[in-house]
Amino acid sequence: MKSGPRPPAQTQLAGLIFSVLLLDRELRIAEANPSAENLLGRSSKRLTGTRITDLIDFGTTGLQERLAAEDHQLVARGVVAVVGGERRRFNLTVSPMATHPGWKVMSLSDGSRDDVSDEGEKENTVGAPAVLAHEIKNPLAAIRGAGQLLARRVDEKDRPLAAMISVEVDRIARLVDRMQKLGSNTPDPVAPFNLHEAVRNAMATVRAGAPPNVTLSEEFDPSLPQVLASQDALEQVMINLLSNACDACSGMEIGEIMVKTRFVSGLAMSAIRLGRSVRVPIEVSVIDNGPGVDPKLADRMFEPFVTAKKGGQGLGLALVKKLLADMDGRIGYSRDDRAGLTHFRINLPVAK
Repeated sequence: MKSGPRPPAQTQLAGLIFSVLLLDRELRIAEANPSAENLLGRSSKRLTGTRITDLIDFGTTGLQERLAAEDHQLVARGVVAVVGGERRRFNLTVSPMATHPGWKVMSLSDGSRDDVSDEGEKENTVGAPAVLAHEIKNPLAAIRGAGQLLARRVDEKDRPLAAMISVEVDRIARLVDRMQKLGSNTPDPVAPFNLHEAVRNAMATVRAGAPPNVTLSEEFDPSLPQVLASQDALEQVMINLLSNACDACSGMEIGEIMVKTRFVSGLAMSAIRLGRSVRVPIEVSVIDNGPGVDPKLADRMFEPFVTAKKGGQGLGLALVKKLLADMDGRIGYSRDDRAGLTHFRINLPVAK
């Protein structure tokens, strides 16, 4: 089948999954595509005439001064900026228009999801836990057996110490199981299913053990189509994120966790895996009013063994990242300091 008439440039820009803005010499917005409208939370009509630096706070990174340089081309990855009071990470380009002095085109894309888009990095990330799990698991059965034998032979007063061996071995075994799952190269099969059913299953599991001061609520878009993912894996992802949110809210007088779903066509991401483009417009957000992630760990939170929890192993978010990557999903983190809210956003493919 032949292609239809070539779409005009304006239509092409409207179809892009990243934000494109036309800026004048004073950095005022002259035009914005639909993705930019979604990013900045305003219609193109309301954006027109507004300085980009009034909408996006680039902080003290020096970017604002570089933006003002009339003939300065700019490419930046992982820029942290504040939009609408919410800290977010972007990849940014600025291209001066040589044919029209003073005008420049800015593009913005979500940089928070880069952490799960690189296959080579993913292999390095999951490889270490897999190797370590293999080396640990072999002697565990022997240690547990020796502890059980010792418990039968020692005096009554020493039996609790012998029993502790079995308890600790079981704890290590559970940790090893999680590490092996993190290092697995065989993803769960994907199939269409109802997103809200999976999310509610996870919420019910976490709600049963949540602290009494923490409430879980939902705000779902009932019109969402089915997602293409692994339901078991997604439920595990949601249980991990909701459990983390409960832990974060446990010290609050009133802890509140909200799960939201929506369709974000203008913000749909494109991830290149195995030479194909994957659109992930179904979004699930886990929002809590806890203190947020330690800023020192924010850039590394999805790496194995990185945690601020006392007694934590730092495998929960690493496993979340891995499970989502296996089903072409994405995850991003942001902190809204003004509202005092932490956001974890998952994006998933839609079933055809």
